[in-house]
Amino acid sequence: MANDRIVVPAQEIDGAHWRKSSFSGQHNCVEVAMLDHGDVAVRHSRQPAGPALVFTPDEWSAFLQGAWHGEFGERPAR
Repeated sequence: MANDRIVVPAQEIDGAHWRKSSFSGQHNCVEVAMLDHGDVAVRHSRQPAGPALVFTPDEWSAFLQGAWHGEFGERPAR
């Protein structure tokens, strides 16, 4: 993946429909947009025009699996 595709201004991502996790706090909000061809963009909700990280489907899947399995810290009890 070229570096110019990893971090882009969120406002330049055409057709992005941003969703915020129901687990986000009042000030710690992460938003995700599913993009064409399976790519996934992530941004901070308090900076909607700011930078967004763009991941391939494989990168996003690896991150979600790692988070689910507690590789980044313990999963909170539900």
